[in-house]
Amino acid sequence: MKHNLSIQKLSIKAIVGILAIAWLFITIVPFIFMLLAGFKQQFEMLMGSVFDLPKGLYLKNFIDVFKGNIFIYFKNSVLVLIVSLAILLFLSACASYPLARFKFKLNKPIYAIIVACMSVPVHVTLLPIFLMTTKIGLYDSPWALIGPYVAFNLPISVFILVTFMQAIPRELEEAAEIDGCNKYKIFFNVMLPLVKPGLATLAIYNGVAIWNEFSFALVLTQTLKNRTLPLAIWEYQGQYTMNVPMIMSVLTISMLPMIIAFIFGQDKLIKGMMAGAVKG
Repeated sequence: MKHNLSIQKLSIKAIVGILAIAWLFITIVPFIFMLLAGFKQQFEMLMGSVFDLPKGLYLKNFIDVFKGNIFIYFKNSVLVLIVSLAILLFLSACASYPLARFKFKLNKPIYAIIVACMSVPVHVTLLPIFLMTTKIGLYDSPWALIGPYVAFNLPISVFILVTFMQAIPRELEEAAEIDGCNKYKIFFNVMLPLVKPGLATLAIYNGVAIWNEFSFALVLTQTLKNRTLPLAIWEYQGQYTMNVPMIMSVLTISMLPMIIAFIFGQDKLIKGMMAGAVKG
């Protein structure tokens, strides 16, 4: 019997390992293809097979990208990302705390409305947000993107954080109240430190979405000095339609910040996902 169980465990581990290797292959091959294509010359890409290795490290594509306006797009993306995430995480935590820990009549209706907002299509709101942004004078500025980014990522963030906070033992709050802490001190000194895995997960999840967002950036900005990286890719694609290696080099440069952030934050992301799964 024990022998059969050990064989089953080994079989499951082998299957999981094979699936993990297959998924790694599926996800890493496009990036490797994109990176290698960026080192090719234009006609080398057109005349040979797209899967051929580059004949040499042709760096001119990356040099031309850096000589262009990529740093303007990059600066705007970083600014929008940092400000949006700071506001989003703070509002999510502030909204999740009373919904998860307090009992009041409108608790469930408010929570249901927030969850329902997750189903609102982004494109339905483009025109109203454009008109509102124009009226308040924020059109064609990076600040115009922060409001929509926070608003559309807030429901899913609250939904996830409420789950984290509901699983925290109430004895911790009671002990803090005995020590003389009010609700504000309990929130900042007890709840926030305990939901750091959830906040880290949300930061990476929402960060990738904000970094790659295209629709609002296209509609709410117009001039080059106010546009973000996704629009840089779009403009390079229009300018260098036939120069595929140049487009691949832009894509590689735009992806690198998120890849680096994931490498350094993957442990926190995995811990947060595991904690949420266990608590759920």
